Parts: sequence; C-alpha cells; structure tokens
Amino acid sequence: MAQSNNLSNPIFQDADKAREWLEARLWKDGPICPKCGTVNEATLMQGESHRPGLYQCNACREPFTVTVGTLYERSKIPLNKWLAATHLMMASKKGMSALQIGRLLGFSKKTAWFVCHRIRESLREGGFAFGAGGKIVEADETYFGPVATPRPRRKDLPPPTKGGKVGPGQKRAIVSLVERGGRVKSFHVPRADAATVAKIARDNIAREARLFTDESRLYKKIGAEFAEHSTVVHSKGEYARDEVNTNSVEGFFSIFKRGMKGNYQHCSEKHLHRYLAEFDYRFNHREALGYDDVARFENSIPGIVGKRLTYRRPRAN
Repeated sequence: MAQSNNLSNPIFQDADKAREWLEARLWKDGPICPKCGTVNEATLMQGESHRPGLYQCNACREPFTVTVGTLYERSKIPLNKWLAATHLMMASKKGMSALQIGRLLGFSKKTAWFVCHRIRESLREGGFAFGAGGKIVEADETYFGPVATPRPRRKDLPPPTKGGKVGPGQKRAIVSLVERGGRVKSFHVPRADAATVAKIARDNIAREARLFTDESRLYKKIGAEFAEHSTVVHSKGEYARDEVNTNSVEGFFSIFKRGMKGNYQHCSEKHLHRYLAEFDYRFNHREALGYDDVARFENSIPGIVGKRLTYRRPRAN
C-alpha cells in the first residue's frame, strides 16, 4: 500500500488491514518468532478460537503475533488507531497535542497521553557520527521550561550564560548538534557546562568535522579537538560570516520551542527527552531530506520493536 497520507486510508480504519500492513513491513521475509528468532518457519493458526494474525513457531512451538515484542504488545487499543496516532504526530511539523489526538481518535485524555509517549519512545534513534568526511557540524545549547525542583539559593546557581540567562537552576538545559543540511541529535542534560558539552561532542562528532558554534566558552577547549572550530560572535551582532553560522541549530530550537509552547504547553522534566526525540525524528526525516508525510510515517514503524513501555515502568532518560 503506497499511500497512507490521510485518515480515510483502510489501515487507519480497519484493525485487520492495519495488521496486514504491519506484517508486510516488519516481516519482509516472513513471520519472525520473537522468542527464538526463526524466520518464515511458522504456521498461521486458523481455528475459530484463535485471534486473527496468530502464528505458531515450528521451531519452538511458541504462539505469537506481529505485535509481540513491540510497543503494541497486549494493548487493548485497536492497531489501526495506533497507526493513525503515529501518522498524525508525523504529519504535524510542530507536533499535535494528546488532547487533539484523543478527540480525533476517540481516546480518553489518559489513554491519548500514554499512546503519544509510547510513540515518542519508538522514535528515539541510535547514535551516528556527525561530521564524517569533514562536514560542518553546528552545536549550541538552549534552556526551556520551568525548573521542576525548588529554586536554589542564588549562591548555588551556575554562572549566567550568554544573553544573561541563568542555567538549569531555572531552566532545563538542552544541547543539540546539527550536521549542516542533515540530521540533529538533542540531549537533555542536568547542566550545560564545559565537561558535559565536551563529552557529547567527543561521543557524537567525528574528529575530521568542522565545528561551528557561537562565542560561548563551553566550546573553546573541545573545539580544538576537531579539524576546525569557527565561531560567530552574537554579542557583537555577528550572526554569519561567509559559511560560518549556527542558523541550522537555532532554526531547530525555534521549531522545538514553538511546538512545545503552542501545542504541548506543559512538559515535565522526566519526559523532556521523549519530546526531544519526537522533534529530532521529524527534523531528521523532513522534506528537505526527501521524506514526505507518508515516508516519515512508514520509516518510524520499525522503531516500535523492542521498545515496550508500560504505565508501571516509566523509562528514565
């Protein structure tokens, strides 16, 4: 099925169509047993007492469906509504609130909130090297939202950062890396200091990369470890010098903050990393990189495997 760009598509209306669509994408070479890993050695159970899509592995005799071992396992929510919720989140550049998704799909507020968080969990991507081959990497930090803990005493606050802002004593610190014309990866950190920024840079940026930042002292020492470190001095009104700028990462921060303030409005600190994963994923699969709404939605589906999240076990950052 090539088109899935509106809610009238059968995979968003019929649970059996949704299951068949999911099987075709997760089991391209035939059913995969989640217990022993055997591929295409299973029998479809067709008895009247068996639920649709139930297979039995011929190797280990374990029964399974395509949702076992995924975010959808044991969910009472119809599979077509899971796919519809994912589509809505992927098709909205700045996200869509759980309340709005709940109204469109007939979920309660609690159910919609949890469905959205499970989908965000599936969007968390693994590491990849930024700047390989000498590409440009932009790095910057920002602060978002109110502090979730009591306000610390002034003498315990970190030094003011650029622009006169105070660090994570009042705001939640975020560090993001953007490969020019490519992908982004964001990190919610307890404190955006030189040691934290250095670790993020060393773990995620190739040494041959060209690192572009603003004049923040956080990047002065770590910048020397890369092929180039160039800065723009915002405090003097300099925002671009030839190709040296941080416009890409600042543009990402703008999308993130407008989406969070306009659509989500409130985000507890323990869930901030999931919202960042959602905005990272959409940015990494934007139209400029060749992804339309259909491709963005379909590409997100393999991420459901192995990322089950329950009410009783809220996964930490």
